[in-house]
Amino acid sequence: MANKISDETIEYVGILAKLELSGEEKENAKADMERMLDYIDTLNELDTEGTEPMSHVFPVYNVFREDIAENGDGSGDTLANAPLVKEQGFKVPKTIG
Repeated sequence: MANKISDETIEYVGILAKLELSGEEKENAKADMERMLDYIDTLNELDTEGTEPMSHVFPVYNVFREDIAENGDGSGDTLANAPLVKEQGFKVPKTIG
């Protein structure tokens, strides 16, 4: 392994993650982090020249559409059934005295 993680780094990461690790857990975490860093170094050896960066695995298109009212909201029909109407809304009796 080319990458070495210090005990202070593991302690600091544990504090940031709000973890209380035992000595064995710290050693396991250190070994895991070293393996991850080694793997990243392996990935950095890949030739990515000419490869377009991507932000998502699948093609993402603008999912928003223009906000165009097509059939109205039906509020006129709804208000037609109301017993009392006041300014484009239902008029209800006062409930708090």
